[in-house]
Amino acid sequence: MNDEAVSANTAPCAGMFGPAPRRATRQVRIGKVRVGGDAPVVVQSMTNTDTADVASTTKQVAELWRAGSELVRVTVNTPEAAAAVPRIVEKLAMMGVEVPIIGDFHYNGHQLLANEPACAEALAKYRINPGNVGFGKKRDTQFAQLVEFAIRHGKPVRIGANWGSLDQALAAKLMDENHALAVPLDAAEVLREALIRSALDSAARAVEIGLPADRIILSAKVSGVQELVAVYREMSRRSDFALHLGLTEAGIGSKGIVASSAALGVLLQEGIGDTIRISLTPEPGQSRTTEVIVAQELLQTMGLRAFTPMVTACPGCGRTTSSFFQELAKTVQEHVRAKMPEWKVTHPGAENLTLAVMGCVVNGPGESRHANIGISLPGTGEAPSAPVFVDGEKTVTLRGEHIAREFVALIDGYVERKFAAATRPG
Repeated sequence: MNDEAVSANTAPCAGMFGPAPRRATRQVRIGKVRVGGDAPVVVQSMTNTDTADVASTTKQVAELWRAGSELVRVTVNTPEAAAAVPRIVEKLAMMGVEVPIIGDFHYNGHQLLANEPACAEALAKYRINPGNVGFGKKRDTQFAQLVEFAIRHGKPVRIGANWGSLDQALAAKLMDENHALAVPLDAAEVLREALIRSALDSAARAVEIGLPADRIILSAKVSGVQELVAVYREMSRRSDFALHLGLTEAGIGSKGIVASSAALGVLLQEGIGDTIRISLTPEPGQSRTTEVIVAQELLQTMGLRAFTPMVTACPGCGRTTSSFFQELAKTVQEHVRAKMPEWKVTHPGAENLTLAVMGCVVNGPGESRHANIGISLPGTGEAPSAPVFVDGEKTVTLRGEHIAREFVALIDGYVERKFAAATRPG
């Protein structure tokens, strides 16, 4: 076991000015979405509706897709939920929502798929937790049944081990082996090893049953940042399966965002990870789509993908006692995010646009020149004028009560000139 112990202190060095090259993994197709290999890192999310409620689940899946989720997972835990899945997939197709739906199974998945073959066919992927597919002798049998359904229906599988539902038999076995060593490992290291082995051994068993290795994605989720980094470094060292990254319970609000960004940022910088989810606990009344936006912004700020024009804005200081620059920054960000679903089709490339909304003369003109389009608003005591810079050149100065409307119009005009040509014939 010493040879397979978690080597948490070793990691590849990222390049000086960017992430390390992506780790080579097998590519998996989930519907029309590619994960792993040379595909970009994919964003996914999960509904929190009762899947048996077709209307509310369909509505939330559509909202997540419009926000940019490329895969959406739903809970399949009851006969009613399993029966609802084909209807949800059908309704989404009628709405033009082309997003692969993943079924999340625990305890009774083998029975649900046997009783609802239409569900087995409608799902684009199955998620199996090896720690709770069954207990005792039933575990191996029921795991094999789930894998056989995937083989029969031509579906990929995510084998997702989880700290909170670790295979206790495997953990006890490794603890006993560790106790017999001359120099036993720390208990936390043994439990990390058990988590990794649960995923890897289950993947090996699935391949043995007949599931192709290029239809398997692995995950091994924990709640702690350092533990997640250690586990995935070792997973990536010991296999070439595509990896799904995410804390199992990131938390609410800023805590969840910070924890997820810290953990996933380290791994992505090292070239580890093929698909991600930011598992945020929504604040009361908050949209589920927040986790999608955070995932996109993490990938975009790291330079791994571009989803929507990003707005650079100064934090404000005693020179910016007016809140207008904050309001304009929010208006611009909301405008481009709302336009992006349309621009993605009609103006490809617009997602790479850089924008700047600055609040005073100190850094305003300089930052504005670095963006494709930037505006330097007047700070406290400055002349009531706002120069606009386009690709580094000052083009116009805005004044008066309609600066926000005029600046947004300049952005729309730039997108039309710069990116619409890509969609025109000839």
